[in-house]
Amino acid sequence: MVLGLVSGAFLGFFLKVMQAWTGIKVYVLLLNVDFIPLLGEFNLPEWLEFLFHLLISCFIGVLFVYLVKRMKLSMKGTWILSFLLTLPTIFLYFPLSYLAVKEVPALLNGAAILLWATGHFLYALTLLPLYKVLLKSETRK
Repeated sequence: MVLGLVSGAFLGFFLKVMQAWTGIKVYVLLLNVDFIPLLGEFNLPEWLEFLFHLLISCFIGVLFVYLVKRMKLSMKGTWILSFLLTLPTIFLYFPLSYLAVKEVPALLNGAAILLWATGHFLYALTLLPLYKVLLKSETRK
C-alpha cells in the first residue's frame, strides 16, 4: 500500500504542478468524481478527491507487489509489469474527460493528453525503484 501511496502522491503532485504551469486542468481531471452517481451531488474538498485517487493507486501498488512476488519476475519483467499495470490508466483520460461535469481538458486536447500520459508514465517509472526501497527496508527488520 505504501508503494501506491507514494507513487500516487508523486503523480498527483506532478499533475498539480503541470496544471499550475500550463493552466491545463489535468489535476482537476485526475481528482474528478463529479460524474459518479451520489458523489457528483456533493462539492467534495480536494483532499477527499485526492484520497479517492490514492485508494486506486494503493490497489495498483498492492497488485504490483502481489504479481511480482507471485510470478517471480526478473528485473525486465518487473519493468514490463509496471508499464502494463499503468497503461490502462493513460487511456482513462478519454472516458474521464468525456464524462466530467466540471471543466476539464477537451477530449482531444493534445497537450492535456501528453501531460496525462507523461504523468502516468512517470508513475510507472516510480513503481520499481520504490518497490526496491521497500524490500530493503523490509529485510532490515
